[in-house]
Amino acid sequence: MKLLNRSALSVRPTQPFVDWINALEPTMGDDDLTLDDVERESTVYLIPEMDTPEALETFVRERYVEILETELRAWEEDERQWPEKLDWSLFQTFLRIEHSYLAIDLDDDTALEISDVDDALLLDNEQD
Repeated sequence: MKLLNRSALSVRPTQPFVDWINALEPTMGDDDLTLDDVERESTVYLIPEMDTPEALETFVRERYVEILETELRAWEEDERQWPEKLDWSLFQTFLRIEHSYLAIDLDDDTALEISDVDDALLLDNEQD
């Protein structure tokens, strides 16, 4: 077990976010995604260690557009299909965050690897 020098930010969808996803490709009947379906694919971001709620809020407010764009892009590449205004209000409407002070790596066998986020890689993982 290894303690990482990071905190973690879990980003979870809300029902309005799921409604937006379902509106991208309207379906009939029971084919719509549910909040449970989308929550299974929620994202965890490693962030600098945050030890106060104020530090966390400042960090999230500085990076919310980047997080929101990443979450939208995971479901729709075409930015023309995104909501018109990507502001703090939309972030709070579409996503909820959960903060963990500690991040612990339980994988003793595999070394951590660092690579830049590649949108193509994110989309390939969704199709698996």
